[in-house]
Amino acid sequence: MTQTWHTIPSYSPVILLERSDGNLFHWNHLMEGDKLVLHRSKRDWMWRQFFLSEEYTGSNYQYVGKLRSDKDRGDGTARYVLSGEGAGIIFRIDEKSGDLHATQRLDREEKASYTLQAQAFNKITGLPLEPATEFIVKIHDINDNEPKFTKAVYTASVPEMSDVGTFVIEVNATDADDATYGNSAKLVYSILQGQPYFSVEPETGIVRIALSNMDREVRKEYQVIIQAKDMAGQMGGLSGTTMVNVTLTDVNDSPPRFAYSSYHLSTYESAEIGSTVGRIKANDGDEGENAEMKYRIVDGDGKEYLDIITDEITQEGVIVVKKKLDYESKRVYTVKVEVTNTHQDPNFTVLGPFLDTAIIKVTAKDVDEPPVFSRPQFVFEVNEDTPKGIAIGTITAWDPDATHYPIQYAIDQHTDPERLYHIDPKNGSITIIKSLDREVSKWHNISVLASEMNNPHQRSRVPVLIKVLDVNDNAPEFAMIYETFVCENVRAGQLIQTISAIDTDDPLVGHKFVFSLSSMNPNFTIFDNEDNTARILTRRSGFNRREMSVYYLPVVISDSDYPIQSSTSTLTIRVCSCDATGNMRSCSVDALLLSAGLSTGALVAILLCVLILLMIVVLFSALKKQRRKEPLIISKEDIRDNVVSYNDEGGGEEDTQAFDIGTLRHPEVVESNQLRRDIIPEMLFPYHRPSPMKECADVRDFIISRLQENDTDPSAPPYDSLATYAYEGNGSIAESLSSLESSATEGDHEYDYLSNWGPQFKKLADMYISKDTGVAN
Repeated sequence: MTQTWHTIPSYSPVILLERSDGNLFHWNHLMEGDKLVLHRSKRDWMWRQFFLSEEYTGSNYQYVGKLRSDKDRGDGTARYVLSGEGAGIIFRIDEKSGDLHATQRLDREEKASYTLQAQAFNKITGLPLEPATEFIVKIHDINDNEPKFTKAVYTASVPEMSDVGTFVIEVNATDADDATYGNSAKLVYSILQGQPYFSVEPETGIVRIALSNMDREVRKEYQVIIQAKDMAGQMGGLSGTTMVNVTLTDVNDSPPRFAYSSYHLSTYESAEIGSTVGRIKANDGDEGENAEMKYRIVDGDGKEYLDIITDEITQEGVIVVKKKLDYESKRVYTVKVEVTNTHQDPNFTVLGPFLDTAIIKVTAKDVDEPPVFSRPQFVFEVNEDTPKGIAIGTITAWDPDATHYPIQYAIDQHTDPERLYHIDPKNGSITIIKSLDREVSKWHNISVLASEMNNPHQRSRVPVLIKVLDVNDNAPEFAMIYETFVCENVRAGQLIQTISAIDTDDPLVGHKFVFSLSSMNPNFTIFDNEDNTARILTRRSGFNRREMSVYYLPVVISDSDYPIQSSTSTLTIRVCSCDATGNMRSCSVDALLLSAGLSTGALVAILLCVLILLMIVVLFSALKKQRRKEPLIISKEDIRDNVVSYNDEGGGEEDTQAFDIGTLRHPEVVESNQLRRDIIPEMLFPYHRPSPMKECADVRDFIISRLQENDTDPSAPPYDSLATYAYEGNGSIAESLSSLESSATEGDHEYDYLSNWGPQFKKLADMYISKDTGVAN
């Protein structure tokens, strides 16, 4: 069985041996003088691990240990080979001696151990002398790493006024050194900056409050430096630091305080209700909701006129006008204002009352004010029979300013369009200038204006209500128009009508009417029901409408007010024929219509409607007959003459009656026996061109010939006809003015200008221009 061994450095207390089959053995390390004594516990052993210090600073390679196989005879034929982690780079082995060295500076924090394999070979044969053996090189830790905190800067907050020992924050530091070997990684915390306000627990790193009554309003932020030191805080240990920023959070421990004990403000006496007079603000060192305040007025002679509102955004107290100020009655208004915190903390009530007070003085400044009436409105009563010129009341007003200017009065004419009242401009007394009638208007609402004489622009207005009291000046009358009839076969004492009355007056105790007949009536009688109604009864029977168709019954109606007013109303009673049950069968025309429920006004309205309808129908028929036909000639440019035969010649210049131009405009009025019509005639005969006339023919003969041809030619429409009336007649002193005769004497005359005269002269131009051309040829 092969066995392997090695010698480890003298500082190793134990040598671990392992057989090639994996069994472990121990050698006791005993020293007897300079001689090393080894006692084998069991055969087939070998070494297991080496220990090596980190951060070696020597100039030579660091010796690790020596490897030697029991197969090595010492003759130099054995060769040692190293493999595994770092073999040939970090660790080297001497092939001959088996000495193992570390060639680099090692750091345990980077790698704490290395696993290697060693094997011995025969140099000559190259065969292994024994199987490879694995061993471990462990790096011994030294204190070469300082503690490091998990954060470079910590942030913490704690309420102000916290008790001593209140937790603030916990800081943590780590050390890369081996915590299982020595004190290299054992840390201790301490405060380098931040005392006496804060403390830290050495072992846990918990920061706590060390000073009581820390006030945020005095100091809000603190910077605390914490140190962590290894080697249990002993001398020579390494350390690291961190910063903790501690912020004291606010609590409601500061009551609000006014900067001054009194404030002075001013405003005009004309300031409107609700307008701002000024602002005040109390100081509160707290923040957020702890600094929210509420203002109120607790006392003062001006609390009726002033009020204070809290501005929730700026936390200011806004002084506003609650009631109109009056410079003349009071110059300075004083109030006492109290401010309190909205959210109070009961834990800090011992620090004092969380309120403060201040005096606010508001000075009213004078302005020129309009007159002031003694009352907001005036109400007067007047009887409707009050004579004109009687005063019904007086309006009073005065100048509220210190100047006390005189006042003048006037009635706003827009409120008194009927000019019923007048006011004295100096003393303000209102008088009646027209008669009043309660039945027309029970109330009169007018406005009175008061202005300063020295400054008419300063004007005030007050409503004046005038109630017109009733006087019994109207007599009662029938409540409606009664349509009463009596049957011919009526019996005596039969009811034919129930009547009632109305009175436009308005007595205090209500109406009480009395009904009676103006005189004894042999046909009818009246019975007062004493409830403002009365019954009309027949006094006899056997009425005959042939003898008397209508009866008129005067009824006297009286009221019971003072003075008593009465009137006589006539009740019209018609006699009608009735059946046995009393239903009307026939009556006079008027009575029948009345019984059908149609009044005289309704009948008149119906007749008027029928008459209007008849007039509309007649007017429509007349307009339809008079409607004209559309003229044949529409365009103004298409103007042609219609030839109408009159069977006579003109009388020259003296003849003003022979020709009627209206006949030309309305050809339909021409006698029916005329051959010409103002329509296109049917082609009864073929069209033939008229025979040419001699050049020197007489003008009269020419015209007569042409007229005859046109009259007898049914194919020629009227709008293609040429009617020339140029012959003056035999009785004319100027003889003929026609240019047609001049053709015999003026052969060299030019007629080209006729073509420029328009379409009316086109035919004439064609005749003379063509004639002139023919002569020239």
